[in-house]
Amino acid sequence: MGKTIIISNRLPVQLQIDNDDITAIPSVGGLATGMKSVHSGSDSLWIGWSGLTHEEIPKNLEPKIDKALKDNGCSKVSLTTDEIDGFYYGFSNRTIWPLFHYFLEYSEFESASWDTYKSVNQKFADAILEKAEDDDVIWVHDYQLMLVPEMVKEKRPNTSIGFFLHIPFPSFEIFRTLPWRKEILRGLLGSDLIGFHTYDYERHFLSSVRRLLGLEVSFNEINVEDRVIKVDSFPMGIDYKKFSSAASLHEKNTDDKQSELQRRLNVHKESTPDAKLILSIDRLDYSKGIAKRLNAFEYFLNKHPQYKEKVRLIILAVPSRSNVPQYQLLKKEIDELVGRINGEFATVSWTPIWYFYRSMPFENLIDLYTSSDIALLTPIRDGMNLVAKEYIATRTDKTGVLILSEMAGSANEMNESLLINPNNFDQISDALIQAIHMPKEEQIARNSILQERLERYNVEKWANDFMKSLLEQKESTHKYISKILSEKTLDTVIDQYHSAKRRLLFFDYDGTLSGFHVDPQKAGPDEDLYVLLDKINAQENTDVYLISGRDTDTFKRWFLHKKYNMIAEHGVWLSKEGEDFTLLEQIKNDWMSKIRPVLESFVDRTPGSFIEEKNYSLAWHYRNTDPDFGKKRATELTTVLTSLIANDNLSVLSGNKVLEIKSSGVNKGRAAIKMLTGNDYDFIFAIGDDWTDEYMFEELPDDAVTVKVGMQKTQAKYYVENTKKVRDLLSKFIK
Repeated sequence: MGKTIIISNRLPVQLQIDNDDITAIPSVGGLATGMKSVHSGSDSLWIGWSGLTHEEIPKNLEPKIDKALKDNGCSKVSLTTDEIDGFYYGFSNRTIWPLFHYFLEYSEFESASWDTYKSVNQKFADAILEKAEDDDVIWVHDYQLMLVPEMVKEKRPNTSIGFFLHIPFPSFEIFRTLPWRKEILRGLLGSDLIGFHTYDYERHFLSSVRRLLGLEVSFNEINVEDRVIKVDSFPMGIDYKKFSSAASLHEKNTDDKQSELQRRLNVHKESTPDAKLILSIDRLDYSKGIAKRLNAFEYFLNKHPQYKEKVRLIILAVPSRSNVPQYQLLKKEIDELVGRINGEFATVSWTPIWYFYRSMPFENLIDLYTSSDIALLTPIRDGMNLVAKEYIATRTDKTGVLILSEMAGSANEMNESLLINPNNFDQISDALIQAIHMPKEEQIARNSILQERLERYNVEKWANDFMKSLLEQKESTHKYISKILSEKTLDTVIDQYHSAKRRLLFFDYDGTLSGFHVDPQKAGPDEDLYVLLDKINAQENTDVYLISGRDTDTFKRWFLHKKYNMIAEHGVWLSKEGEDFTLLEQIKNDWMSKIRPVLESFVDRTPGSFIEEKNYSLAWHYRNTDPDFGKKRATELTTVLTSLIANDNLSVLSGNKVLEIKSSGVNKGRAAIKMLTGNDYDFIFAIGDDWTDEYMFEELPDDAVTVKVGMQKTQAKYYVENTKKVRDLLSKFIK
């Protein structure tokens, strides 16, 4: 196996320039910690931006920086100031970040930023391609690099690529507002495995793929031509041992070893032993709901004045993206809110809110976690929220109460906390009262379950689970690829074809010789297809049959003048060498008048669907409907029809976005076998894309060459990816 390549916007090291000397200091926390088990040894490389723009790096220091990074298993992507402005502060944080967190009013859709985002993603992809080999495993991280997987896959189709999104993926209704929505989806679909924090985000992504790209989704797998892409949820954990161990050591600190912050916290606790400390820690971001949290706290104090001087809210807001206008306005709003609430409620001995706007060292975070009785975390939208997990991990005596927004991804794993809606001030107020008065026994019972879960599913397990799933997907894909009609296998098939004395070929039409169209009547043959079929049909000792579910009138119009052999309506009609169609099966159609009104009622209730009436079958098409709604209606219609036709020797065929009702005894397999009768064929070939073609693959002799178009479960021996590959294959039948 090759090396592992990790790609993120920022490298897991910080560069320091001092007197023309470079020091690379490993970062702590978050992704850097989680990837330790993956990014280890000489078989791993981490690619990303160093944190210094091209203009900030003196030319003479470039080699030193490269060496310092190499010593830490890293390689840099060089970005200019303009690129950082357009790619990071622009598209990533003024378009994607607000949109994916449901703040449409903050989303900017600037073409220039999008162009920069594309060009920077290409820079990252080029950096990967320069270092990657075919057997490498590549793991791309987060919303800044959503185009990278496709860019790499195009040049290195055999590499295994994983992508993990560390923020929420929005619902289809939100995502569809993005002008470049299809490009983003296609970029992500260059991956073999796409990971999200929660099933909700996974579900939203799959819905967008179905609705915007029209791709088939089977459970959590997406079929894209010659590949199967897996989508799954992997809730990110924390370095549990680091936090719990730090908290245990913290407890043993003597007074002289305590930090200044801890001493202040101790003074407060000693002066008011019954008062509760409520902790809030967030990056300064509108998605974190800090302003709403302050308003909710004010509401609580007004509604329950008896808790004045009995509680204190500690707000730690870590500076973030301070040059983005929304963040500057948010900072101003929070400063004013804290000032107003403190001015309104403060007494001589009590200030309701302690507000810190700064980053804090790890030791001070532990001070806050271990000293606070309650953690109040109320993001409006949050991909995960690891602070909630860190707080629980530091509660060595298992006391403490976590109040957590149900809009945080971590809420899915932390049901034992008090879950609240961040927009419901009454609920937050009630939760605060419940937390203040919660018996220690209940706190311990809740936190024991949470700690056990968090310790088991820590950040290392998250990373290892993702990598394990990516490698399994690679193996699974190889199983599919083994059935792809490779060059070597194809050469053998072509040799058999040309050396055969008598050949029989069956070609399905829709989805095989021609792509699908929203209007089936507009999916007619093009001139290239006529030329191809003419040449194959003209070969000696070769019988070609177009075998389709199409009606006779359409096939007459398209092909009768060409004098091809044709089987229509899944085996009901036969036309040989330009003669008119004759019945291949004696069947009835008197049932159609009974079924038609049922289909009409479903057309009325399913916008975009329509009925296609053939001589001996009825088809209900739903290709033009909303994918989810159409699928739901198709399931409903199948149930209704199955009960209606139980005694009529009819069956319901489920095709590609179509349900067809026809006689049970008729199918392509039965028709194909009839064409074999009395003829001594030594080469038999059949190709098709639909479920209806499976009858043909199953019924034909074992030595027949059967080919499925698209990667789906099939009785066929081989796959080809799409209609273009079908035509490439058939062209090789012509000498």
